[in-house]
Amino acid sequence: MALFKRLTETHRPTLPFTLDGQPASGLLGDTVLTAVLTQAEHLRGSDFSAAPRAGFCLMGACQDCWVVLGDGQRVRSCSTLLEAGHNVRREPGRQV
Repeated sequence: MALFKRLTETHRPTLPFTLDGQPASGLLGDTVLTAVLTQAEHLRGSDFSAAPRAGFCLMGACQDCWVVLGDGQRVRSCSTLLEAGHNVRREPGRQV
């Protein structure tokens, strides 16, 4: 079940991407954070407990929304625009 439900702007072009190896899609103009949370319940695991996290400030200040792209680049999902073909890997967080 997705955490975010898109209510408007559904007319924008669809961008396919991969989320943890599974096909997913977002819309042109979405941040990676928005695209992931319209597909999944959480963005990543906590660095302290692996509890699910969904980002915090949503504006690039809190460091709570890092994901890894297919090229190994670690990015803030709240300030990175989704691109077609992105391969997004969520970090599981601390495994206790």
